[in-house]
Amino acid sequence: MKPDFLHRYGPWALVTGASSGIGDALARELAARGLHLVLCARRKDRLDTLAAELTKKHGIEVRTVEVDLSKPDFLPVVEQATHGLDIGLLVNNAGFGDKGELIGSDLTMHLRMLDTNCRAPLVLTCAFGPRLVARGRGGILFTSSTAAFQGLPFTSHYAATKGYDLQLAEGLWYELRPKGVDVVALCPGPTDTEGPRRTGVDSTKVPIKMMDCATVARAGLDALGRGPMVIPGFSNRFIAFLVKLVPRRFATSIGGKMVARVTGG
Repeated sequence: MKPDFLHRYGPWALVTGASSGIGDALARELAARGLHLVLCARRKDRLDTLAAELTKKHGIEVRTVEVDLSKPDFLPVVEQATHGLDIGLLVNNAGFGDKGELIGSDLTMHLRMLDTNCRAPLVLTCAFGPRLVARGRGGILFTSSTAAFQGLPFTSHYAATKGYDLQLAEGLWYELRPKGVDVVALCPGPTDTEGPRRTGVDSTKVPIKMMDCATVARAGLDALGRGPMVIPGFSNRFIAFLVKLVPRRFATSIGGKMVARVTGG
């Protein structure tokens, strides 16, 4: 347990997309730091299994919420589950992506991606932000991506949604810092989650080693209060630095070739 972290961001944290990947890792790291948890995702069986494990291991309380953040009416479900709880940390982690050309792909899926990746974090931030401001302390973490730094062909819409998350987090970092609320955008590069496997990414062709979820989660939480954005991993930070130095058309072209290579396109 880290007492300073617990005092500033506890006693409760709300984590979306906690059933797998980085969300699962964030929940585990927060539990290790002594925070009680409200875990949200569509797959409640996974949440319940995780909750039982964390309760037994760390002696914390965990509530699980089965909710689809792509639905327009999700907020009352979350508000009911958190009623009476002192939420000190909001973790806007839920999200998904897809690979392939945008034109001709499933519009319904893209609208669901837009709602999950962008609308849901906005709604939750507007719902819980006033509570954090009233407390005079707390935090909001947005899981963005290094895909947010430039247009990324063959995953164009996903990259655009993560750009939204990044810029929202950066603006809020400045707005809320004087009010005692820390905001950070967690921008991981290639990470070993269900996402790459689901979208057909060949990990052997990814130019840098995929990071593990636990390392990414720890970096994101450690960055709270230090700045508006964190990029876990030296290689990812170096590539992000190079992207800033070259013309955007060049960065976009290289990104498109890389995505096509790792997906066999």
